[in-house]
Amino acid sequence: MVKSLSLGVALAVFSLSASAEDSLVKYESIYSVKETADRFENIAKSKGLTVFTRIDHQQNAANVGLELRPTEVIIFGNPKVGTPLMQCSQDVAIDLPQKVMITEDSNNKVWLSYNNPNYLVQRHSIEGCDEVIKKVSGVLGALSTAAVAQ
Repeated sequence: MVKSLSLGVALAVFSLSASAEDSLVKYESIYSVKETADRFENIAKSKGLTVFTRIDHQQNAANVGLELRPTEVIIFGNPKVGTPLMQCSQDVAIDLPQKVMITEDSNNKVWLSYNNPNYLVQRHSIEGCDEVIKKVSGVLGALSTAAVAQ
């Protein structure tokens, strides 16, 4: 499923795999893990989001003598959006702030992934927060699309 942009342009720029039942939304990136993560972080900050931390799992693995393909996680958010979501279902706090994961798979493809907000609705039995979920989905999609775009 590809949202906005023309289908041809969107497919040329990135691959997206998601459905309402999928717990992760994934975008393929033409950039390295580090460059994709740098792009996402810079875009998120430019939009006024707080980047709380960035975790380099590959480096952490190397620090204890283990190998791992490039894997980074960025934890970010905005209390103006997260708080209303928690007011609908306080249990969603376990999944907040938001996270994106950027990985390189065994075929050397780079993926930017995040929890599908519709999955969070199901997981936490969120009711009455359709507009907040729509906003979260829109922001995550826009940030991700921008981070992987040429």
